[in-house]
Parts: sequence; structure tokens; C-alpha cells
Amino acid sequence: MKKNIAVLPGDGIGPEVTAEAIKVLNAVAHRFGHQFEYSEAQVGAAAIDACGNPFPKETQQTCERADAVLFGAIGDPKYDNDPNAKVRPEQGLLRMRKELGLFCNIRPVKSYRALESASPLKAEIIRDVDFVVFRELTGGIYFGQPRGRSEDGSAAFDSMVYTKQEITRIARLAFEAASLRRGKVTLVDKANVLASSRLWRETVREFAGQHYPEVKVEYMFIDNAAMQMIQNPRAFDVVLTGNMFGDILTDEASVITGSLGLLPSASVGNSVGLYEPIHGSYPQAAGKNIANPSAAILSAAMLLETSFGLTEEAETIRSAVEQAVEEGFVTKDINAEKYYGTSEVGDRIAKGTESASVLV
Repeated sequence: MKKNIAVLPGDGIGPEVTAEAIKVLNAVAHRFGHQFEYSEAQVGAAAIDACGNPFPKETQQTCERADAVLFGAIGDPKYDNDPNAKVRPEQGLLRMRKELGLFCNIRPVKSYRALESASPLKAEIIRDVDFVVFRELTGGIYFGQPRGRSEDGSAAFDSMVYTKQEITRIARLAFEAASLRRGKVTLVDKANVLASSRLWRETVREFAGQHYPEVKVEYMFIDNAAMQMIQNPRAFDVVLTGNMFGDILTDEASVITGSLGLLPSASVGNSVGLYEPIHGSYPQAAGKNIANPSAAILSAAMLLETSFGLTEEAETIRSAVEQAVEEGFVTKDINAEKYYGTSEVGDRIAKGTESASVLV
């Protein structure tokens, strides 16, 4: 198979972890006889510094021509700490999602037996956790209009706006996933307070009854869901929610694995799929060879499976990551006493990918 992958390293640790993901993709190509070509483009603070635009037209075109997009991270303190900055890296991320039609973010959450001690939660709570969050990505309060400040600057406002069409299109993906997993969808909202959440609940109930009557549906307020995700995470199978709630819940879920550096994600929609680790740019670690590349590598596995249909290749990567974790071949965020560098962990996983035996 021959495919073109757009590579957007971005900011902070983005270039480092993306380089390790490419290293593992090359190991897959070598083992299975594929050919992956890479087209690199700028995004975020790096793009602002280069041309004043966090998502240049050239980057958008590179993504649109590709078969999939591998993305690192966005964010830089010089913009985060400047309240008067007119252009911010995160604007590029939001625009990228909107322009590429990436309306659904998929974030799997899986615990590792070997890392139970790395999580602040008790081992008996996190053992064998395996759920996935479907987060709506191009609507809601992050994109709603109107928004702004009062003339005197003493007040600010944002709008939470959703349409039935936006809800239905992501619900279809979530229910399809649930039908292939354990057959349960949990809709997370705030329907007791928000009109937009009541629309979510009404639309999902109607959609499920018409198209997926075999899938069990439960409805949970966001505050209860946040508590249940810590108290009883094994109760979840597929979580379906809006943009802001999904953003918060998936970061909360990182404590289950013990590190943000182990959680990958896929953003899919109208055309090309984009794959990225859920962690931020972590500028304090940039250039120090200490960042955990596992989430970026697992995102590459999602890319192979979701965009290219290469299930065996994706499972080979996941097995290599799990093997490295079990062997204690991890970065400092997981084991502060005995750890390896970003590139060393990438080398080990790439080597494991070329030799791992996988049953699919």
C-alpha cells in the first residue's frame, strides 16, 4: 500500500513525539511492505512565527491532498502569557478542525496492568478499563456565535449552539462503534440546565430508537459523569458528548492510565482524518528528550486502522507499546526513578513493531 501522510509537528514537544511516531510508521512499512510518504507543514506558534497565521492556506492544502494527517501539538507560552495577543496558536487548531470538517474526536481510554501504580487511583478501580469517548469537535461553545466583550470590558459572553444535524452525525459514529464493542452508549450532557443539552438528549433518544434499538443508552449529567469516571470507569463503554464536556472529561480520564502521554486520539469527519496525542505542547520539556512519545505512536496506530484499514499493523504497534510498558521501558512521567528518553522509547517500540507477533 502506498499512502501520503501530512505531518504537522507543531509546537513544544510536538516535533519530538511526532518524529518517534514516524519512526514507528516506517517500521510498519518495512515489516508489511507498505510505502508511506510524508509531507510536512507548519501549524500553531511555529506558523505564526513564520508567516503570522496559525493555520496557513498552504498547510490546509497539504492536509487536503493527503490520505491522513499526523499532528503533534499546539501552544507556546509567549502567546499563552500575552492577554493582548491578537493571534493565538489555538486559533489554528480550531480553524483546522472547522476547515477540514473534523466534527468527531475519538479518544480511547485503556488501562495497563503494569502502570497501575502510576495512577493516583486504586488498582482495583482502574484495572481492565476500556472505553472510548466520542466528542463533538466543531460546534458548541468553542464555536458558538455571538461571543465577545462588552464595550467597557467589564463583561464577556459565549454562546453554546448545536443543531440536530450536528448531533446526529456524531451519534451515528458513536452508536456504530458501540454496536461493535459492548453495546452501550452513555450520553453526557447538562439537560437539567442547558437548552442545548436538552436538544442533545431528545435527538439521541430519537436516533437510537430508530436506528440502533439493540444498543443500550444511558443519560448522565456531566457532573455525575465526572464523578463516575473516577469511581467506576469500567461502567463506561462508549461515551458521547459535546465539545467542551468532552474536552474536560478526556483530560480527566488521563489519570486512569497514569499519564497524558499514553492517550491517542483521532479526529474524523467529512474527508481526511487527523491523528494526535491528547496532551498539549508541554513547552517545559521541549528539546530535553524526556517527553512520552507513546500517545503520538498510538495515534499513528489509529491512523493506520481508521484511515487506511490496516488493523493488523495497528495492533502490532499497540502490542509493541504494551510490551515496552510491561518491560518498564518508559519515560520520566511514568517512572521518575528509572526512565528512558523520548528517542530511546521510540526506538524500542519501533523495534518491537518489527518483531511483535499479533493475533487479530
